[in-house]
Amino acid sequence: MTEQDLKKELLDNLNDCILPYWMNKMVDPRGGFYGRRDGYDRLDADAPKGAILNGRLLWSFASAYRTTGRKEYLDMAARAKDYILEHFYDSEYGGIYWSLNPDGTPLDSKKQFYAIGFVIYGLSEYVRATGDREALDYAVRLFHDIETHSRDRKRGGYIEACTREWGPIDDMRLSDKDENMAKTMNTHLHIIEPYTNLYRVWPDASLREAILSLLDIFFDIMEDKRSHHLGLFFDEDWKRHDKDTSYGHDIEASWLLLETAQVLGDHVVEARALAHTKAIAEAALEGCCADGSMVYERLGSGEFDNDRHWWVQAENMIGQIYLYKYHGVAGAFKNAVMTWNYIKDNIVDNDGGEWFWSRRPDGTVNRDEDKAGFWKCPYHNSRMCTEIIRALSE
Repeated sequence: MTEQDLKKELLDNLNDCILPYWMNKMVDPRGGFYGRRDGYDRLDADAPKGAILNGRLLWSFASAYRTTGRKEYLDMAARAKDYILEHFYDSEYGGIYWSLNPDGTPLDSKKQFYAIGFVIYGLSEYVRATGDREALDYAVRLFHDIETHSRDRKRGGYIEACTREWGPIDDMRLSDKDENMAKTMNTHLHIIEPYTNLYRVWPDASLREAILSLLDIFFDIMEDKRSHHLGLFFDEDWKRHDKDTSYGHDIEASWLLLETAQVLGDHVVEARALAHTKAIAEAALEGCCADGSMVYERLGSGEFDNDRHWWVQAENMIGQIYLYKYHGVAGAFKNAVMTWNYIKDNIVDNDGGEWFWSRRPDGTVNRDEDKAGFWKCPYHNSRMCTEIIRALSE
C-alpha cells in the first residue's frame, strides 16, 4: 500500500463510516447529542450527557471540516459548540460540568480538569476551523480556570478535580478503574494536548510557559529512565503509586508530545522531544502483536489486558506514522499499514457504522461496552484519519 492509498482509505472511513454514524444516529432533537448507544447499537435516550463526549465531538467535527471542507461537519461542530456553551459551561463559577441530565440540566457539577481540557481542545479546533471569537474567548477563560484551580505552583503539575465551587474533593478519580491520586499521567496528557491546540490560535506567553512546564514533567518525572514507559498515578509530591504499563497511552503520548514541541517552534525543545518521544514510542511497541494490533496494558501483577481496544489501535497507527515521518524509521509505515488492516478486518463496523469498542482475545466483538457513550466517541478514530492525512501530505 502506498501513502496515497492509505490516505484515501482513511478519508473514506472518516466520511463513509465514522462521522455519518454520529450525524444519523446520535443527534438529539432536544438539543446536542444523545448520551449513549449500547454495544448492540440500541439507543439509550435517557443516558447522561458527558462533557468529555461533547468536547470530543466538537473537536472531531471541527477537525473533519478543516480536512474536508464539508459543510455538514461544520454544522455538527457548531451544534456541539452551542450546546456546550449553553448547558455545560458553569456561568456562575466557571469551568465545565462533568455531566448533564438528558434535558440539559446539570447532573454532576464537579470540575474534572481532564474534561475541561477536552472542551478547550474542541473550542480551539473550532477557532482553527472558523476564526470564531466567542469560542476563543471561552477557551481562554477555561485555560485560566485550569491554571488558577488545578495547577500546583509549588510542586509542579496539575491536580485532578475540584468541587463545583473549586474546593477540595475527596474522590478525584476520572473513572472507577483509576486510583484516587492527586496527579495522573492521563490528565496531564490531556491538558498539554488542548494547550498545544490553543497555542496555535492564541500564542500567549503564559500558555507557552505552561506547555514547557508540562513537557518537563513528562520527560523528567513521568518517563521511567530505564524502561521509557510513562508512570500513571502520582501523589501531590510526585511519588508514583502504580506499577502498570499502558501501551495505549505510551504510544499516544509519543506523538502528542512531539506535536507539542513542533507547534512551539523551538529547535532545542524539538530536538529534546524527538529523543524522548522516540524512546517512549519504541517502549510502547512492546504491546504490539504479530497481526499489527496492540494490547491495552500490562498490569503491575504481570497480567495483560489483551483486548484490542478501538482507541489503542487508532493511536498506535498515528504513533507508527510519526515514527516513519519524523523519526526516520522506514519500517514503521509497513507496521502502520498492518495495524490499519487489522482495524479494517476487526474493529470497523461495516454494517452498522463507526467502530466496535474492542475485540476480545478469542476474536469476538466486545458488545458489553458502548458503541457510543460517555467514553466512546469519534475522537480517537477520526483523529487517526485526519492526523495521518495531514502528516503524509506534508
